[in-house]
Amino acid sequence: MNDLAFRDRAVYFPDAATLVVADTHVGRDEASGVEFPLGERADLRERLEALLAHFEPREVVFAGDVLHQFGDVTPDAESGLRELLDCCAAADATPVLVAGNHDTLLDEVYDGAVHDCYRLEDAYEGEDVLVAHGHEEPAETALLYVVGHDHPAIDIEGRKRPCYLYGSGVYRGGDVLMLPAFNRLAAGATVNGMWGTDFQSPLVSSVNEFRPVVYDPDSQETLPFPPLGRLRRML
Repeated sequence: MNDLAFRDRAVYFPDAATLVVADTHVGRDEASGVEFPLGERADLRERLEALLAHFEPREVVFAGDVLHQFGDVTPDAESGLRELLDCCAAADATPVLVAGNHDTLLDEVYDGAVHDCYRLEDAYEGEDVLVAHGHEEPAETALLYVVGHDHPAIDIEGRKRPCYLYGSGVYRGGDVLMLPAFNRLAAGATVNGMWGTDFQSPLVSSVNEFRPVVYDPDSQETLPFPPLGRLRRML
């Protein structure tokens, strides 16, 4: 994982100058009636701006479930999406949108291309990375698959934290990196007691080989843990 940089529920690929976030779920607060203390739109925008300022990427890939609601895109949700795209434009970063299972109406509010998956060439150990949402098996192959969809989190000493899941050689001989949901309102699935059949993504069959990775915003350190099959016995 030396070719990756983790920060605030996102991952950056220096060799491709590409930032990847998953599960922004724009409009989540409006759909649920829950008002996030900071305001969902401001929270998403400000955190994305901070990532853009830190990494200065050439492009930003939104790895599916860009929108939250299936059947309707409200003016507020459309405006929230536009704010994220404007953040990218202000930072001279090209936005790339990958469709997730929630994004049935994404092409109605976004006039650019919407991808089923997106390839980053020579981005990981000199090989290609395939970014997809993870709700279905990708048609293409790569050395590393980057997905979202399941919103992983881990409970450590009674505190639930968003986490990444990294598995080496676990899917079609390639590695899998599952990102936590970028939207902090999206419920995290606590992986401590989960098994392969508990995951919705078909890229996860046996979770025991997946290693949780936690980014600690206080220390700004990335903390890799042992694979879940071993970690469960330690928690």
